[in-house]
Amino acid sequence: MNSFSRGAFTPLLSVRQPLMALSALLLLTACSASAPPPFTASGYVDNDGVVRIWRKDDANGDIHLFTAFSPWSHDKTATSEYRWHGDKLTSIERSLFGETPERVKIRFDARGGLSFMQHDVEGHKQQLSEEKIALYRYYARQVRDTSDALRSGRVVLLQGRWQPDGTVINCEGQRLTPTFSDAERRHIWQRQHHSSLAVSLAWLEAPGGTQLLLVANEDYCRWQPNPKTF
Repeated sequence: MNSFSRGAFTPLLSVRQPLMALSALLLLTACSASAPPPFTASGYVDNDGVVRIWRKDDANGDIHLFTAFSPWSHDKTATSEYRWHGDKLTSIERSLFGETPERVKIRFDARGGLSFMQHDVEGHKQQLSEEKIALYRYYARQVRDTSDALRSGRVVLLQGRWQPDGTVINCEGQRLTPTFSDAERRHIWQRQHHSSLAVSLAWLEAPGGTQLLLVANEDYCRWQPNPKTF
């Protein structure tokens, strides 16, 4: 069963037209002067599914990004990790789960040259072409730029378990009351009606409003990094 609903709501932040959406978001929050915290979580919707992003910035200019991609059309969740030092990409790790698991590890030297590469498909090592590595670099840059904009725009990802009283217990054990629309609440109740366990939710909150991203039986909190060890 599909774990998300597409097209039922007006997206808070969709990247079908990414530049327009992100520019509008930044305009909405241009007056905010406070710096974002070191550890942040955000996300967005694109044509293929939902991307959740966790990010940690340290005082040395190192940036660690972790993404979980949940596609519309199948259950093959993909995760990616990107590490940056300032504006230089230092490593990429990508994992595809499902019937044909795949894992990629790439590291770059101080000049941006390839220093290490490993590609496993179902436990078998395979080579990566220069074109494929260039594509992974492009994905990394895209995620970094999108994360920069979401972080500046105060678009925050939250996750947790739906409760009978309409609240949500988030991954930290806190009880929240998201301002979902009537259509979003109906969708949640419909999914909950067919589940014996409390359904898991992922949603965005921003100055422009709230958007439900995902509803499913699986535990979304298992993908969420621990800020202390991330």
